[in-house]
Amino acid sequence: MSKVNVRYIVNDVDAAIPFYTDMLGFKVEMHPAPGFASLSRGDLQLLLNRPGAGGAGQAMRDGQSPAPGGWNRIHLLVDDLAAEVERLRAAGLGGQAHFDP
Repeated sequence: MSKVNVRYIVNDVDAAIPFYTDMLGFKVEMHPAPGFASLSRGDLQLLLNRPGAGGAGQAMRDGQSPAPGGWNRIHLLVDDLAAEVERLRAAGLGGQAHFDP
């Protein structure tokens, strides 16, 4: 299978990294600056950007800025959804459907 790249906007890349690595099993591939990181999990490469950082974090021509939570979503397959939800709740995530630092 080919690698899939998804860019996701977050307010704080440094705060988002432990969520994706510790809670969801991603690996940091690159974290060259506070506003950007590249993470991977299997064939998924997750590119985290904060608004205003790098080319992907810049405002559109109409002035609209990228915002955390936008329309992009990733779906992670797990063997036991109930167990994963319980594990995340036990880690203090309180049943949040997404992470938006």
